[in-house]
Amino acid sequence: MEDTYRTIAAPAEGLYKEKGSKFIALAYPVYSEEEVKEIYAGIKKQYYDARHHCYAYCLGADKSRYRANDDGEPNHSAGDPILGQIRSADLSNVLVVVIRYFGGIKLGVSGLIYAYKTATAEALANATVVEKHETALLQLRFEYLQMNEVMSLVKEYNLEMRDQQFELSCQLTLEVRKNLKEELKAKVENLAGVEVQELF
Repeated sequence: MEDTYRTIAAPAEGLYKEKGSKFIALAYPVYSEEEVKEIYAGIKKQYYDARHHCYAYCLGADKSRYRANDDGEPNHSAGDPILGQIRSADLSNVLVVVIRYFGGIKLGVSGLIYAYKTATAEALANATVVEKHETALLQLRFEYLQMNEVMSLVKEYNLEMRDQQFELSCQLTLEVRKNLKEELKAKVENLAGVEVQELF
């Protein structure tokens, strides 16, 4: 199936030291650009005293959405080597941020490329790689009385629940395999009083 891709199961870390500079690589599984922004903002806050926070990410089973950022390092000396490692590991839906603490000695462009590449490779080597299907998120809103009908659909399609609120009016966010999305939406729309909205 062309909707299958390899990603990492959980965050992982790598470290490379050279001439007093420290490169901390943090790898995360991600699903959207919004998630990338949130994680990146959190890292910049946590490692506020670092000189650079360079990153790259790749999204989608077809790996068509990607970005590399040098964050002030010489052009193509940081983001591209990070992205190159994500690609050579054949991963997607992955963000890697490499935090650099400057040690006072310049490494030169080839030294930087090697450092960012090596730190990223170590983080990805420390990660558990899993195979996943490309998914969409569907948010269902319904009354408590319809809980059984909705839950039997969740069971039938073996769906993963990402977020849930069960009160008088309920809300449920489900992860759905992309190639089943339309079929499932049609079934949900057949349930009286259940609203469905695609999140991404």
